[in-house]
Amino acid sequence: MREGPGALRVLAFDFGTGHIGVAAGQTLTGGAEAVGVLKARDGNPDWTAVATLLADWQPDRLLVGLPLNMDGSESPFCLRARKFARRLHGRFGLRVCMVDERLSTSEAKFLQGTPRQNYRKKPVDALAARLICETWLLNPDLCMSP
Repeated sequence: MREGPGALRVLAFDFGTGHIGVAAGQTLTGGAEAVGVLKARDGNPDWTAVATLLADWQPDRLLVGLPLNMDGSESPFCLRARKFARRLHGRFGLRVCMVDERLSTSEAKFLQGTPRQNYRKKPVDALAARLICETWLLNPDLCMSP
């Protein structure tokens, strides 16, 4: 299904330098699910694994979390998330939206009950990506350019 009237399928990414969480959602039901976590080296994922995800899920749009500061200003990490989003668009030609992800990882840790010391054993990146996806599904006008 391509963009236009009707339901859209989306893949959301919670960008990180070591791990990138992935979630899938669609506008017909407004539902989202955690898909998994991509390993990254200094923010660079295995692009073949990303291509496989896109082939499997066939999204119409990609979402990337934008880690804004609490006052709405851009954190230094925003530059890296925007670069990742531009690379997604450049490699795969899909529309990419940046979505405000303030506190998504903190909320994911709370929802999963993961104490800070156990985070490495039980990463929450995919759950954070699901929260990013749900944020956009509730209000698709929140799309910001990379």
